[in-house]
Amino acid sequence: MMTFKAMASTVLALALGAGVASAQQLDPPIDAQVDANETSAESQKRVEDIATATDSLTAEYRLTLKKIESLQIFNRQLSQVIESQNEELESLQRQIDGVEEVGRAVTPLMLQMIEALDQFVAHDMPFLVQERKDRVASLRVLMRRSDVAEPERYRRILEAYQIENDYGRTIDAHSGTIEKDGVEVPVDFLRVGRIGIMYKTRDGQEYGVWDQANNAWQPLEPGDYANWINEGIRVAKKQSAPQLIRVPLPQPGGAS
Repeated sequence: MMTFKAMASTVLALALGAGVASAQQLDPPIDAQVDANETSAESQKRVEDIATATDSLTAEYRLTLKKIESLQIFNRQLSQVIESQNEELESLQRQIDGVEEVGRAVTPLMLQMIEALDQFVAHDMPFLVQERKDRVASLRVLMRRSDVAEPERYRRILEAYQIENDYGRTIDAHSGTIEKDGVEVPVDFLRVGRIGIMYKTRDGQEYGVWDQANNAWQPLEPGDYANWINEGIRVAKKQSAPQLIRVPLPQPGGAS
């Protein structure tokens, strides 16, 4: 029995020794596997990080390509706009050159028109004389101003001609004076178009008509046209309704 117990103890001791030895032999491979697993995990993380960075760079690259494409489209459009503007500038320059050339040709014509208007006023019937002379003088000043364009000068000259033309189609009454024996006598004028201009003194004692042929005022007998001239003045001043009036007119040349 004692021998059996001793053997059993010996076998148990050997078994325990063998187990410890086997455990010691397995530790290094296990540690190596753990290290390998850790290394693999770190490698996988680096791969994932690289993949994420690659995806981000790819997305950024694609966005950059779209921006470049948009810029290229914008640049092409802008180039077309610039080309169109350059064409417009060239066209405007040609027009400016043309205007300057026309201006050089038109300026002498405008000066002649002003001179002709001045002569016309000087030889026309004597009504609104100072106003009409001032209008011609303002045109002469206008031609000397550097801040007024040629079209505006031409428009103003045509406007003056239009005013003179309108005088021939209107009836007008205005105050003024006539020279009589070296004295300025206040009178009321009646102008009927350009066919006649008459006057009456303020006291109603004298009436007259302009004699264009003799370039002088010709007195009228008060009883001949006094009432008609008075009525014409009231019509011109809109103090009476329009009506037919009798006025003295110059006889045609050669008539008795």
